[in-house]
Amino acid sequence: MRSLEIIPRPARPVAAWQRLWRQRWGLLFIAPFFVLFGVFSVYPILFSSWLSFREWNGVPGKEVFVGFENFSYALRDNLFWESMLNVVLIFALHLPLMLLVALVLAVILNQNFLRLQGLWRALIFLPHLTSMVAAGFTFRLILEQETGFANALLTGLGLPSVPWLNDVWWARVSVSLLLLWAWTGYQMVIFLSALQTIPPELNEAAMMDGANRVQIFWRITVPLLQPVIIFCLTVSLIGTFGLFTEPTILTGGGPIHSTATPTMEIFGNAFTNLKYGYAAALSYIYFLIVVVATIIQLRFTNRGQA
Repeated sequence: MRSLEIIPRPARPVAAWQRLWRQRWGLLFIAPFFVLFGVFSVYPILFSSWLSFREWNGVPGKEVFVGFENFSYALRDNLFWESMLNVVLIFALHLPLMLLVALVLAVILNQNFLRLQGLWRALIFLPHLTSMVAAGFTFRLILEQETGFANALLTGLGLPSVPWLNDVWWARVSVSLLLLWAWTGYQMVIFLSALQTIPPELNEAAMMDGANRVQIFWRITVPLLQPVIIFCLTVSLIGTFGLFTEPTILTGGGPIHSTATPTMEIFGNAFTNLKYGYAAALSYIYFLIVVVATIIQLRFTNRGQA
């Protein structure tokens, strides 16, 4: 008698709701992230884009559609473009020195003969962990023209006092000094982690060929750290364009609008002048400028690396 072959039945397709039901616990655990992301990221972006085409002072139901008028006015707003120039100047004042000091400190703290390496690294990185509000008030007390410690030290050495917070250029220098104090340790840690990936055999071979430490630094260490330097440049560029706390506490944007930043302008138009639509338009223009500046910097640095 022939045996009967059992032909398996084709599996029935699983409905979409059944697949979701089977994955319900996984979806439940990741749901808070998407809820928070939607509430605090997606919704503000959509609402601000809708608001940028309107004039609104915060009163519900009083929105007036103005089209591209906010963007047109922003392009003619001298204060906003002066604030863009301010951050470019502050960036140029503090960044080269900050990267150089951070790199030199990282090289020194990477040496095995140095004692208490962990302590020195922690002390240099500590300013980055300090509250920027407290640091801003402290720097303001130190840099006061009449009673500040900095001018007291200068006059004690027989040098003239400096109008740190009362002169246009010295105010920018003061903000740059605060940024140097706060961010050099952060950059130093990044450089230090990158230095530890460089094989020590390269330096030993160079020393056997007669190279000194300065030549090793400029011809071996710096070229190998170019990707990390590009990363630090990009992060510093974005961070400088987004300055808010440091100049607000230290100088209040003055004197004569010399240390005001784009974020301060956006904040002032939104919460002081109650021009929410115009502030939204400024934020989008500011975002596009930062993106374009970052792309240009990456293109320039990558071309130099090639």
